[in-house]
Amino acid sequence: MKHLASFFAVLIALTAQAADHPELARVSAANDARVAAMLAPTREKLDAVLSPDLRYTHSNGQIDSKASLIDSLLDGSAKYMKYQFHECSFTFPAPGIALMAGRFDVKAVVKGNAADSTISFLGVWRLEKGEWKFLAWQSCKIPLAIPAK
Repeated sequence: MKHLASFFAVLIALTAQAADHPELARVSAANDARVAAMLAPTREKLDAVLSPDLRYTHSNGQIDSKASLIDSLLDGSAKYMKYQFHECSFTFPAPGIALMAGRFDVKAVVKGNAADSTISFLGVWRLEKGEWKFLAWQSCKIPLAIPAK
């Protein structure tokens, strides 16, 4: 119980720190640009926000690098139609690093398979040469609630 209380104290401190962090507006704008680039992809827009070291783990377990994610978005094998956040918060655990966590609704067609899901995620941003770049993504589908019997 003592460890849980310590964990929550640290989490609250990090959340408070994020609200006042001088980089919050810039990393939030970078995320807005990333989402716009995922919905209407061009190589230039994606290249501007994705880190060369990107590791993007989709909710189905598929892992993409920067090159493979860009290729799938540009060749149409992955198409995002909806990307709507329910929750999205940032913390700054170290200089030049921002963690983004929350939930969002996504509608996509991947390799011909339609998906309409609510996703829980953790994203990592890194300050690279003065610009925030999307470094990592880990997500999972949130199961639909089963009505009580």
